[in-house]
Amino acid sequence: MTDGASGTAHRRRDARRNRELIVEAAREVFREQGLAAPLDVVARRAGVGNATLYRHFARRADLVDAVFRDQLSGTMAAGEEARTAADAWAGLTGYLEVVFTVLAGDRGTNDLMTTSLEGVAALEAVHAHNHRTLDELLRRGQAQGVVRPDVVVEDVLFALAALGRAVPALTAGAGDDAWRRPLALLLAGLRPVPPELALPGPVLTSGQLQATLAGL
Repeated sequence: MTDGASGTAHRRRDARRNRELIVEAAREVFREQGLAAPLDVVARRAGVGNATLYRHFARRADLVDAVFRDQLSGTMAAGEEARTAADAWAGLTGYLEVVFTVLAGDRGTNDLMTTSLEGVAALEAVHAHNHRTLDELLRRGQAQGVVRPDVVVEDVLFALAALGRAVPALTAGAGDDAWRRPLALLLAGLRPVPPELALPGPVLTSGQLQATLAGL
């Protein structure tokens, strides 16, 4: 190997190593501080300069995508499993327990899944998958008579986002499993009720839901 080729290979190895260090540091910082954490903190923890970080990740969204792509794929796998459950209620409750376990364990993932962040391909995929999973389970649950007939997926997504945003503070103040009680209460509200207890007002449209979540 010529000196030039050797030098190029060395630079490529260094670049790959720096990228790995940045992604690992960002995973730790986002877990601790959330997605709004300063990127210079990520660079310092990775042991690289800000210029190196931005050379690999020109946008925050690119770094977020690299950090969370694998974690979000696990949530999607749980959704796939939930869809196969013969009992739609069991599928729904099991899926949401997985989701909230993730939300409680990682502040960065919580930020990502309960708000709107443009340009993160993995997030866009998991949001679409989550919508399809919940919509299918709600419809099947309604057909099986175990979910109230007047609820729509936007109702559930809004309630889950609002509760999910509170999970970090809830677990910090009341323990790691403190989210189970409010989630159980939310799920109880999805059970069939007498007609006089039907939900009031119009349902949220998909666009209204997205605008609301973007403002959380």
